[in-house]
Amino acid sequence: MTDQSQYGEIARNGLWNNNPALVQLLGLCPLLAVTGTVVNALGLGLATLLVLVGSNLVVSLIRRQVSDAVRIPVFVMIIATFVTCTELLMKAYTYELYQILGIFIPLIVTNCAILGRAEAFASKNGLLPSTLDGVMMGLGFGAVLLVIGGIREILGHGTLFANMSLLFGPVAEGWQLTLFGDGQGLLVAVLPPGAFLVTGLLIALKNVIDGQIARRRAARRAPVARGSKRVRTTGTIS
Repeated sequence: MTDQSQYGEIARNGLWNNNPALVQLLGLCPLLAVTGTVVNALGLGLATLLVLVGSNLVVSLIRRQVSDAVRIPVFVMIIATFVTCTELLMKAYTYELYQILGIFIPLIVTNCAILGRAEAFASKNGLLPSTLDGVMMGLGFGAVLLVIGGIREILGHGTLFANMSLLFGPVAEGWQLTLFGDGQGLLVAVLPPGAFLVTGLLIALKNVIDGQIARRRAARRAPVARGSKRVRTTGTIS
């Protein structure tokens, strides 16, 4: 496999084919808990992306120096280090958003998607593929967070991009879009059952799209007979 095809496969796996949230079903606890609004989802998605990229990069660099006996504890320590750095950055620049996300920022340490990529990919591949894998898996996970957060915010509050100033500062104060009503929507959308319903619908939609793609590929691969063909005509010709 050439580098270009390998990198393309890594990108497709992270964004679609092996998406952590929709296919591997990893990291569901924060995904379901804090995706009530777009700003919460984006904050958690960026934090997870930073930890994924950093941990994959470091694990790839030290993969030949760490023995199998202590590999998992070392990986956890690396992930915890990047989570701590992310916490400190959020406390310094987005403190209110950090308070809203609460315990789910430290819990990134236990996110199986991050430890899984370190063990299954970064510990077996070079620096560039491992870094790209972290970027694509983080983007794939973050994209699902954003979609779920957007749908729940619209259905639950009737708004979109509310309180984006928590992440981007005063420049984002006018970004809120009020789509309907007086800010009151479906209560179930902002509760945990709403998160489960939206996530299940997204998984079902992905499965439908994958099925259609598979059928189209199978139709293209169908053998076509070449050369002249005999045609038999039955019935009476007048």
